[in-house]
Amino acid sequence: MEEKTYNNHTMKDFKSNQEVRWCPGCGNHAVLNAVQKALAQMNIPRENYVFVSGIGCSSRFPYYINTYGFHGIHGRAAAIATGVKTANPKLSVWNITGDGDALAIGGNHFIHAIRRNVDINIILFNNEIYGLTKGQYSPTSVRGLVTKTSPFGTVEEPFSVGDLVIGAKGKFFARTIDTMVTLSTDIYVEAERHRGTSVVEVLQNCVIFNEGVHDDVAGRDVRADHTIVLKHGKPMIFGKENDKGLILDGLKIRVVRLGEDNITEKDLLVHDATEPNPGIHYMLSNMKYPDYPVALGVIRSVEGRTYDAGVEEQIADIQKKSRIKCMDDLLMSGSTWKIK
Repeated sequence: MEEKTYNNHTMKDFKSNQEVRWCPGCGNHAVLNAVQKALAQMNIPRENYVFVSGIGCSSRFPYYINTYGFHGIHGRAAAIATGVKTANPKLSVWNITGDGDALAIGGNHFIHAIRRNVDINIILFNNEIYGLTKGQYSPTSVRGLVTKTSPFGTVEEPFSVGDLVIGAKGKFFARTIDTMVTLSTDIYVEAERHRGTSVVEVLQNCVIFNEGVHDDVAGRDVRADHTIVLKHGKPMIFGKENDKGLILDGLKIRVVRLGEDNITEKDLLVHDATEPNPGIHYMLSNMKYPDYPVALGVIRSVEGRTYDAGVEEQIADIQKKSRIKCMDDLLMSGSTWKIK
């Protein structure tokens, strides 16, 4: 029997009839656009998509996409998404969240969904601020940032999303910039193909409360020199002239310029997203400008046993061995009495 295909979707099929109420110029618009484009490329029936969100500006996402959706409570989207996927493994489940929603009140749910390797896709909008509640500092805000809740500057060390994902035994981590729609679209397609928890960090701009937070790497005039788009199996090369690259110098990554000290493209690190050892992936995810280019693209994509598959296998095994095959068997099991 020929397999039924669903790849005749268009981006318009995933546009809802709801007015998009994000601020004009907000990076969320570009993320929505990229996700709609990605869904249209996937071989999945539209009724099998579910988008789950928590609380925050990004969490209005389910209203704006024409699929099934669930607008949950603050920080609990990963738990809800886990339940949806476990109850119906055939669904493509997407968790939409922000740096506050996922990493503060939702921190435990976030890391344990990753540890369990539930087959869900997490898109984390990182604008390094609480936008919906009007500009308080978040777990990813840089030290010293002046906000309404840190009028003299934050004194806290910020979280790195990549550190958290890899530290929680994450198998898939990618990073993109909100305005890089083509790259984002490709990453979302790869995230869906991956079996297990995929986390995509989006460097997203909040035009009201943290305008220009990522300009050092996201600005069109500097992006080529201040970021590197990693591609599996390809040398780690970047720059407007493709004249810079990365090498491993002892236990550290070092930026080099091609042609200097007889360095050629053959000397550069070659990206292996599938390497189980997370050492290089950790270093890549943790690179920060100005010392390094910020790594974009799929940084880590490693196979692993998924939580939902494990639950299914366990249920099937128990059912096979169990003496209880129906409700009558259950009611008549254990101690029973006959009433005359």
